[in-house]
Amino acid sequence: MKLLLSIALTLLRAKLRQSIVAAVGVTFSITMFVTLLGFMNGLNAMLDGLILNRTPHVRLYNELKASPEQPIDLTTDTATHHFVRSVKPKDELPRLRNAEAIMDALVKDPRVLAISPRLVSQVFFNVGTVDLNGQVNGIDVVQEVRYYQFMDYLVQGDPEDLATGNNTIVLGKGLADMMAAGIGETVQVTTPTGERSLLRVVGIFQSGIADYDKVQCYANIKTVQKLLARPGSYYTDINVKLHDLLTAPALAKELSARFDVDAVDIQTANAQFETGSNVRSIISYAVGIVLLVVAGFGIYNILNMMIYEKLDAIAILKATGFSGRDVQRIFLLLSMVIGIAGGAAGLVFGFVMQNVIDSIPFITAALPTVTTFPIDYNPKYYIIAVTFALLTTWVAGWFPARKAAQVDPVEIIRGK
Repeated sequence: MKLLLSIALTLLRAKLRQSIVAAVGVTFSITMFVTLLGFMNGLNAMLDGLILNRTPHVRLYNELKASPEQPIDLTTDTATHHFVRSVKPKDELPRLRNAEAIMDALVKDPRVLAISPRLVSQVFFNVGTVDLNGQVNGIDVVQEVRYYQFMDYLVQGDPEDLATGNNTIVLGKGLADMMAAGIGETVQVTTPTGERSLLRVVGIFQSGIADYDKVQCYANIKTVQKLLARPGSYYTDINVKLHDLLTAPALAKELSARFDVDAVDIQTANAQFETGSNVRSIISYAVGIVLLVVAGFGIYNILNMMIYEKLDAIAILKATGFSGRDVQRIFLLLSMVIGIAGGAAGLVFGFVMQNVIDSIPFITAALPTVTTFPIDYNPKYYIIAVTFALLTTWVAGWFPARKAAQVDPVEIIRGK
Protein backbone atom coordinates (compact mmCIF):
# COMPACT_ATOMS: atom_id res chain seq x y z
CA MET A 1 0.00 0.00 0.00
CA LYS A 2 2.90 2.37 0.71
CA LEU A 3 4.27 1.76 -2.79
CA LEU A 4 0.85 2.28 -4.38
CA LEU A 5 0.42 5.56 -2.48
CA SER A 6 3.87 6.70 -3.63
CA ILE A 7 2.96 6.02 -7.26
CA ALA A 8 -0.37 7.85 -6.84
CA LEU A 9 1.40 10.91 -5.43
CA THR A 10 3.88 10.80 -8.31
CA LEU A 11 1.02 10.83 -10.82
CA LEU A 12 -0.60 13.68 -8.88
CA ARG A 13 2.58 15.76 -9.03
CA ALA A 14 2.89 15.04 -12.75
CA LYS A 15 -0.53 16.63 -13.28
CA LEU A 16 -0.31 19.08 -10.41
CA ARG A 17 -2.30 21.86 -12.04
CA GLN A 18 -5.29 19.65 -12.86
CA SER A 19 -5.12 18.04 -9.41
CA ILE A 20 -5.15 21.46 -7.73
CA VAL A 21 -8.16 22.49 -9.82
CA ALA A 22 -10.03 19.35 -8.70
CA ALA A 23 -9.08 19.93 -5.04
CA VAL A 24 -10.19 23.58 -5.27
CA GLY A 25 -13.56 22.38 -6.58
CA VAL A 26 -13.98 20.17 -3.50
CA THR A 27 -12.77 23.00 -1.24
CA PHE A 28 -15.24 25.47 -2.70
CA SER A 29 -18.12 22.97 -2.44
CA ILE A 30 -17.47 22.15 1.21
CA THR A 31 -16.89 25.82 2.07
CA MET A 32 -20.22 26.84 0.58
CA PHE A 33 -22.02 23.82 2.04
CA VAL A 34 -20.86 24.55 5.60
CA THR A 35 -21.41 28.30 5.25
CA LEU A 36 -24.85 27.94 3.69
CA LEU A 37 -26.09 25.39 6.21
CA GLY A 38 -24.71 27.33 9.17
CA PHE A 39 -26.24 30.60 8.00
CA MET A 40 -29.61 29.16 6.99
CA ASN A 41 -30.08 27.19 10.21
CA GLY A 42 -28.92 30.16 12.26
CA LEU A 43 -31.54 32.24 10.47
CA ASN A 44 -34.18 29.57 11.11
CA ALA A 45 -33.32 29.51 14.80
CA MET A 46 -33.56 33.30 15.01
CA LEU A 47 -36.90 33.55 13.18
CA ASP A 48 -38.50 30.62 15.01
CA GLY A 49 -37.12 31.88 18.31
CA LEU A 50 -39.20 35.05 17.98
CA ILE A 51 -42.26 32.89 18.58
CA LEU A 52 -41.07 29.55 19.95
CA ASN A 53 -39.01 31.04 22.79
CA ARG A 54 -42.17 32.68 24.10
CA THR A 55 -44.42 29.66 23.50
CA PRO A 56 -44.99 26.95 26.13
CA HIS A 57 -44.70 23.33 25.12
CA VAL A 58 -48.28 22.80 26.33
CA ARG A 59 -50.77 25.55 27.17
CA LEU A 60 -53.78 24.80 29.36
CA TYR A 61 -56.69 27.25 29.19
CA ASN A 62 -60.48 27.48 29.24
CA GLU A 63 -61.92 28.61 25.93
CA LEU A 64 -65.38 30.17 26.07
CA LYS A 65 -67.58 28.31 23.62
CA ALA A 66 -71.15 27.23 23.19
CA SER A 67 -72.17 24.00 24.88
CA PRO A 68 -72.16 21.17 22.31
CA GLU A 69 -75.28 19.68 23.91
CA GLN A 70 -78.37 21.84 24.38
CA PRO A 71 -81.17 20.97 26.83
CA ILE A 72 -83.53 20.11 24.00
CA ASP A 73 -81.08 17.40 22.92
CA LEU A 74 -82.06 15.47 26.04
CA THR A 75 -85.61 14.88 24.82
CA THR A 76 -86.60 11.29 24.09
CA ASP A 77 -89.17 12.22 21.47
CA THR A 78 -87.86 10.68 18.26
CA ALA A 79 -90.83 11.73 16.16
CA THR A 80 -89.75 15.37 15.97
CA HIS A 81 -86.70 17.29 14.80
CA HIS A 82 -85.39 20.44 16.43
CA PHE A 83 -83.13 23.19 15.16
CA VAL A 84 -81.24 25.57 17.45
CA ARG A 85 -79.64 28.65 15.95
CA SER A 86 -77.46 31.50 17.24
CA VAL A 87 -76.27 29.52 20.25
CA LYS A 88 -74.31 31.76 22.61
CA PRO A 89 -71.43 30.74 24.90
CA LYS A 90 -72.09 30.25 28.57
CA ASP A 91 -71.93 33.34 30.73
CA GLU A 92 -68.86 32.37 32.72
CA LEU A 93 -65.39 33.67 33.48
CA PRO A 94 -62.45 32.56 31.30
CA ARG A 95 -60.67 31.02 34.26
CA LEU A 96 -59.25 27.58 34.91
CA ARG A 97 -61.20 25.71 37.54
CA ASN A 98 -59.05 24.19 40.30
CA ALA A 99 -55.94 25.77 38.76
CA GLU A 100 -53.86 25.30 41.91
CA ALA A 101 -54.74 21.58 42.10
CA ILE A 102 -53.79 21.19 38.42
CA MET A 103 -50.43 22.87 39.04
CA ASP A 104 -49.76 20.64 42.04
CA ALA A 105 -50.40 17.57 39.89
CA LEU A 106 -48.16 18.85 37.10
CA VAL A 107 -45.28 19.56 39.48
CA LYS A 108 -45.28 15.89 40.45
CA ASP A 109 -45.29 14.70 36.82
CA PRO A 110 -41.73 13.55 35.87
CA ARG A 111 -42.27 14.63 32.25
CA VAL A 112 -42.77 18.27 33.26
CA LEU A 113 -39.76 20.57 33.56
CA ALA A 114 -41.57 23.68 34.82
CA ILE A 115 -44.98 25.29 35.01
CA SER A 116 -45.82 28.97 34.81
CA PRO A 117 -49.33 30.31 35.54
CA ARG A 118 -50.73 33.33 33.72
CA LEU A 119 -53.64 35.70 34.02
CA VAL A 120 -54.50 37.34 30.69
CA SER A 121 -57.07 40.11 30.27
CA GLN A 122 -58.07 42.70 27.69
CA VAL A 123 -57.71 46.30 28.87
CA PHE A 124 -57.86 49.85 27.53
CA PHE A 125 -55.06 52.36 27.96
CA ASN A 126 -56.48 55.84 28.39
CA VAL A 127 -54.38 58.47 26.61
CA GLY A 128 -56.25 61.75 26.88
CA THR A 129 -59.53 61.25 25.04
CA VAL A 130 -58.20 58.19 23.17
CA ASP A 131 -58.52 54.60 24.37
CA LEU A 132 -55.90 52.17 23.08
CA ASN A 133 -56.69 48.47 23.03
CA GLY A 134 -54.21 46.28 24.90
CA GLN A 135 -53.73 42.91 26.52
CA VAL A 136 -52.13 42.62 29.93
CA ASN A 137 -50.39 39.36 30.80
CA GLY A 138 -50.02 38.57 34.47
CA ILE A 139 -46.91 36.39 34.72
CA ASP A 140 -44.63 34.67 37.20
CA VAL A 141 -41.62 36.84 36.38
CA VAL A 142 -38.99 34.45 37.78
CA GLN A 143 -40.30 31.52 35.73
CA GLU A 144 -40.61 33.64 32.58
CA VAL A 145 -37.01 34.81 32.86
CA ARG A 146 -35.71 31.31 33.52
CA TYR A 147 -37.65 29.29 30.95
CA TYR A 148 -39.02 31.72 28.34
CA GLN A 149 -36.10 34.14 27.69
CA PHE A 150 -38.12 37.10 28.96
CA MET A 151 -34.91 39.01 29.71
CA ASP A 152 -33.76 38.71 26.07
CA TYR A 153 -36.69 40.80 24.88
CA LEU A 154 -36.64 43.39 27.67
CA VAL A 155 -34.92 46.30 25.92
CA GLN A 156 -35.33 48.68 28.87
CA GLY A 157 -35.83 48.11 32.58
CA ASP A 158 -35.11 45.40 35.13
CA PRO A 159 -37.35 42.32 35.57
CA GLU A 160 -36.73 42.53 39.33
CA ASP A 161 -38.76 45.77 39.42
CA LEU A 162 -41.65 43.96 37.75
CA ALA A 163 -41.43 40.96 40.08
CA THR A 164 -41.28 42.89 43.35
CA GLY A 165 -43.07 46.14 42.56
CA ASN A 166 -46.73 46.93 43.19
CA ASN A 167 -48.85 48.37 40.36
CA THR A 168 -45.97 48.06 37.87
CA ILE A 169 -46.13 47.19 34.19
CA VAL A 170 -43.85 46.44 31.23
CA LEU A 171 -45.18 47.89 27.97
CA GLY A 172 -44.68 46.58 24.45
CA LYS A 173 -42.41 48.82 22.39
CA GLY A 174 -45.12 49.79 19.90
CA LEU A 175 -47.64 50.50 22.66
CA ALA A 176 -45.12 52.60 24.62
CA ASP A 177 -44.31 54.64 21.49
CA MET A 178 -47.99 55.34 20.80
CA MET A 179 -48.49 56.56 24.38
CA ALA A 180 -45.09 58.29 24.52
CA ALA A 181 -44.58 56.54 27.86
CA GLY A 182 -41.11 55.96 29.28
CA ILE A 183 -39.57 54.31 32.33
CA GLY A 184 -40.95 55.75 35.57
CA GLU A 185 -44.07 57.28 34.04
CA THR A 186 -47.61 56.22 34.93
CA VAL A 187 -50.31 55.00 32.54
CA GLN A 188 -54.04 54.76 33.15
CA VAL A 189 -55.69 51.41 32.51
CA THR A 190 -59.40 50.58 32.23
CA THR A 191 -60.45 46.99 32.91
CA PRO A 192 -63.34 45.17 31.17
CA THR A 193 -65.52 45.92 34.22
CA GLY A 194 -64.93 49.67 33.86
CA GLU A 195 -62.52 50.07 36.79
CA ARG A 196 -59.58 52.43 36.27
CA SER A 197 -56.12 52.11 37.77
CA LEU A 198 -52.74 53.80 37.48
CA LEU A 199 -49.70 51.62 36.74
CA ARG A 200 -46.04 52.64 36.77
CA VAL A 201 -43.92 51.72 33.72
CA VAL A 202 -40.79 49.79 34.75
CA GLY A 203 -39.73 48.30 31.41
CA ILE A 204 -40.13 48.18 27.63
CA PHE A 205 -40.62 44.83 25.89
CA GLN A 206 -39.86 44.19 22.21
CA SER A 207 -40.47 40.77 20.67
CA GLY A 208 -39.63 41.75 17.08
CA ILE A 209 -43.24 41.31 15.89
CA ALA A 210 -44.65 44.81 15.45
CA ASP A 211 -48.36 43.96 15.76
CA TYR A 212 -47.67 41.96 18.91
CA ASP A 213 -45.71 44.80 20.52
CA LYS A 214 -48.55 47.28 19.91
CA VAL A 215 -50.97 45.49 22.23
CA GLN A 216 -49.00 43.26 24.62
CA CYS A 217 -47.85 44.30 28.07
CA TYR A 218 -46.77 42.43 31.20
CA ALA A 219 -47.31 42.69 34.93
CA ASN A 220 -46.84 40.28 37.79
CA ILE A 221 -49.81 38.05 38.54
CA LYS A 222 -50.65 39.72 41.87
CA THR A 223 -50.94 43.11 40.18
CA VAL A 224 -53.33 41.80 37.52
CA GLN A 225 -55.43 39.93 40.09
CA LYS A 226 -55.72 43.16 42.06
CA LEU A 227 -56.48 45.09 38.88
CA LEU A 228 -59.35 42.73 38.01
CA ALA A 229 -60.48 42.32 41.63
CA ARG A 230 -59.94 38.56 41.47
CA PRO A 231 -58.76 36.18 44.20
CA GLY A 232 -55.22 34.79 44.40
CA SER A 233 -56.32 31.46 42.88
CA TYR A 234 -57.66 33.07 39.71
CA TYR A 235 -55.66 32.06 36.58
CA THR A 236 -56.59 31.92 32.90
CA ASP A 237 -53.60 29.91 31.59
CA ILE A 238 -51.03 27.40 32.77
CA ASN A 239 -47.90 27.15 30.62
CA VAL A 240 -46.09 23.84 30.76
CA LYS A 241 -42.43 23.29 29.82
CA LEU A 242 -41.42 19.67 29.18
CA HIS A 243 -38.16 17.75 29.31
CA ASP A 244 -38.91 16.29 25.86
CA LEU A 245 -40.54 18.63 23.36
CA LEU A 246 -41.64 15.73 21.13
CA THR A 247 -44.04 14.43 23.80
CA ALA A 248 -46.05 17.68 23.76
CA PRO A 249 -48.87 16.59 21.37
CA ALA A 250 -49.63 13.39 23.27
CA LEU A 251 -49.39 15.09 26.66
CA ALA A 252 -51.68 17.92 25.57
CA LYS A 253 -54.43 15.41 24.73
CA GLU A 254 -53.85 13.58 27.99
CA LEU A 255 -54.02 16.72 30.13
CA SER A 256 -57.09 18.00 28.30
CA ALA A 257 -59.00 14.81 29.07
CA ARG A 258 -57.61 14.49 32.60
CA PHE A 259 -58.40 18.01 33.83
CA ASP A 260 -61.34 18.84 31.50
CA VAL A 261 -59.59 21.89 30.04
CA ASP A 262 -58.55 23.02 26.59
CA ALA A 263 -54.92 22.27 25.71
CA VAL A 264 -52.74 23.12 22.74
CA ASP A 265 -49.20 21.87 22.09
CA ILE A 266 -46.34 23.88 20.60
CA GLN A 267 -46.26 21.88 17.36
CA THR A 268 -49.92 22.60 16.65
CA ALA A 269 -49.74 26.25 17.68
CA ASN A 270 -46.69 26.97 15.52
CA ALA A 271 -47.00 24.52 12.64
CA GLN A 272 -46.42 27.26 10.05
CA PHE A 273 -43.03 28.17 11.53
CA GLU A 274 -41.87 24.55 11.60
CA THR A 275 -42.97 24.11 7.98
CA GLY A 276 -41.05 27.21 6.88
CA SER A 277 -37.91 26.06 8.69
CA ASN A 278 -38.08 22.61 7.15
CA VAL A 279 -38.49 24.03 3.64
CA ARG A 280 -35.52 26.38 4.06
CA SER A 281 -33.37 23.55 5.43
CA ILE A 282 -34.28 21.26 2.53
CA ILE A 283 -33.34 23.97 0.03
CA SER A 284 -30.01 24.54 1.80
CA TYR A 285 -29.12 20.84 1.84
CA ALA A 286 -30.16 20.45 -1.80
CA VAL A 287 -27.95 23.34 -2.96
CA GLY A 288 -24.99 22.10 -0.89
CA ILE A 289 -25.26 18.54 -2.18
CA VAL A 290 -25.48 19.78 -5.77
CA LEU A 291 -22.22 21.69 -5.23
CA LEU A 292 -20.51 18.55 -3.94
CA VAL A 293 -21.80 16.45 -6.86
CA VAL A 294 -20.52 19.04 -9.33
CA ALA A 295 -17.10 18.86 -7.67
CA GLY A 296 -17.23 15.06 -8.04
CA PHE A 297 -17.79 15.40 -11.79
CA GLY A 298 -14.70 17.62 -11.95
CA ILE A 299 -12.59 14.91 -10.32
CA TYR A 300 -14.09 12.30 -12.64
CA ASN A 301 -13.19 14.29 -15.75
CA ILE A 302 -9.64 15.01 -14.56
CA LEU A 303 -8.95 11.36 -13.73
CA ASN A 304 -10.38 10.26 -17.08
CA MET A 305 -8.02 12.60 -18.91
CA MET A 306 -5.11 11.45 -16.74
CA ILE A 307 -5.78 7.81 -17.62
CA TYR A 308 -5.75 8.54 -21.34
CA GLU A 309 -2.51 10.50 -20.99
CA LYS A 310 -0.88 7.82 -18.80
CA LEU A 311 -1.84 4.70 -20.71
CA ASP A 312 1.83 3.90 -21.35
CA ALA A 313 2.66 4.24 -17.64
CA ILE A 314 -0.25 1.95 -16.77
CA ALA A 315 0.96 -0.58 -19.31
CA ILE A 316 4.48 -0.52 -17.87
CA LEU A 317 3.10 -1.00 -14.35
CA LYS A 318 1.14 -4.05 -15.46
CA ALA A 319 4.06 -5.42 -17.46
CA THR A 320 6.31 -5.21 -14.40
CA GLY A 321 3.95 -7.23 -12.21
CA PHE A 322 1.25 -4.88 -10.94
CA SER A 323 -2.21 -6.39 -11.15
CA GLY A 324 -5.35 -4.67 -12.40
CA ARG A 325 -6.52 -4.33 -8.79
CA ASP A 326 -3.26 -2.57 -7.91
CA VAL A 327 -3.75 -0.08 -10.74
CA GLN A 328 -7.32 0.50 -9.63
CA ARG A 329 -6.13 1.18 -6.09
CA ILE A 330 -3.56 3.69 -7.36
CA PHE A 331 -6.19 5.83 -9.07
CA LEU A 332 -8.62 5.47 -6.16
CA LEU A 333 -5.85 6.66 -3.83
CA LEU A 334 -5.21 9.57 -6.17
CA SER A 335 -8.90 10.51 -6.07
CA MET A 336 -9.07 10.22 -2.26
CA VAL A 337 -5.92 12.34 -1.82
CA ILE A 338 -7.60 15.09 -3.84
CA GLY A 339 -10.81 14.68 -1.81
CA ILE A 340 -9.07 14.69 1.58
CA ALA A 341 -6.90 17.71 0.73
CA GLY A 342 -9.84 19.63 -0.69
CA GLY A 343 -12.10 18.57 2.17
CA ALA A 344 -9.67 19.66 4.88
CA ALA A 345 -9.20 23.05 3.23
CA GLY A 346 -12.97 23.35 2.76
CA LEU A 347 -13.64 22.81 6.47
CA VAL A 348 -11.11 25.49 7.40
CA PHE A 349 -12.45 28.00 4.88
CA GLY A 350 -16.04 27.14 5.86
CA PHE A 351 -15.31 27.93 9.50
CA VAL A 352 -13.59 31.17 8.45
CA MET A 353 -16.57 32.18 6.29
CA GLN A 354 -18.99 31.47 9.13
CA ASN A 355 -16.97 33.72 11.42
CA VAL A 356 -16.87 36.45 8.78
CA ILE A 357 -20.67 36.37 8.39
CA ASP A 358 -21.10 36.18 12.17
CA SER A 359 -19.13 39.41 12.53
CA ILE A 360 -21.11 41.40 9.93
CA PRO A 361 -23.36 43.95 11.71
CA PHE A 362 -27.07 43.25 11.41
CA ILE A 363 -28.93 45.94 13.29
CA THR A 364 -32.68 46.37 12.94
CA ALA A 365 -35.21 48.06 15.21
CA ALA A 366 -37.47 45.00 15.00
CA LEU A 367 -34.84 42.68 16.50
CA PRO A 368 -33.12 44.48 19.36
CA THR A 369 -31.28 41.42 20.66
CA VAL A 370 -29.67 40.64 17.28
CA THR A 371 -26.50 42.60 16.45
CA THR A 372 -24.89 40.38 13.77
CA PHE A 373 -26.08 37.88 11.19
CA PRO A 374 -27.04 34.59 12.90
CA ILE A 375 -24.81 31.53 12.40
CA ASP A 376 -25.25 27.98 13.67
CA TYR A 377 -21.84 26.38 14.38
CA ASN A 378 -23.27 22.87 14.81
CA PRO A 379 -20.47 20.30 14.13
CA LYS A 380 -22.89 18.05 12.25
CA TYR A 381 -22.66 20.33 9.18
CA TYR A 382 -18.90 19.77 9.04
CA ILE A 383 -19.32 16.00 9.49
CA ILE A 384 -22.00 15.79 6.78
CA ALA A 385 -19.92 17.92 4.41
CA VAL A 386 -16.66 15.97 4.71
CA THR A 387 -18.46 12.58 4.67
CA PHE A 388 -20.41 13.39 1.53
CA ALA A 389 -17.33 14.94 -0.11
CA LEU A 390 -15.23 11.82 0.50
CA LEU A 391 -18.05 9.61 -0.75
CA THR A 392 -18.43 11.74 -3.88
CA THR A 393 -14.71 11.73 -4.65
CA TRP A 394 -14.52 7.95 -4.12
CA VAL A 395 -17.40 7.36 -6.54
CA ALA A 396 -15.90 9.87 -9.00
CA GLY A 397 -12.56 8.05 -8.85
CA TRP A 398 -13.93 4.50 -8.95
CA PHE A 399 -15.12 4.55 -12.57
CA PRO A 400 -11.86 5.88 -14.08
CA ALA A 401 -9.88 3.55 -11.79
CA ARG A 402 -11.94 0.60 -12.99
CA LYS A 403 -11.25 1.60 -16.58
CA ALA A 404 -7.49 1.83 -15.85
CA ALA A 405 -7.56 -1.65 -14.31
CA GLN A 406 -8.95 -3.08 -17.58
CA VAL A 407 -6.16 -1.66 -19.77
CA ASP A 408 -4.38 -4.40 -21.78
CA PRO A 409 -0.61 -3.70 -21.55
CA VAL A 410 0.19 -5.80 -24.66
CA GLU A 411 -1.95 -3.61 -26.92
CA ILE A 412 -0.54 -0.40 -25.47
CA ILE A 413 3.10 -1.50 -25.76
CA ARG A 414 2.55 -2.90 -29.30
CA GLY A 415 1.04 0.45 -30.31
CA LYS A 416 4.05 2.28 -28.93
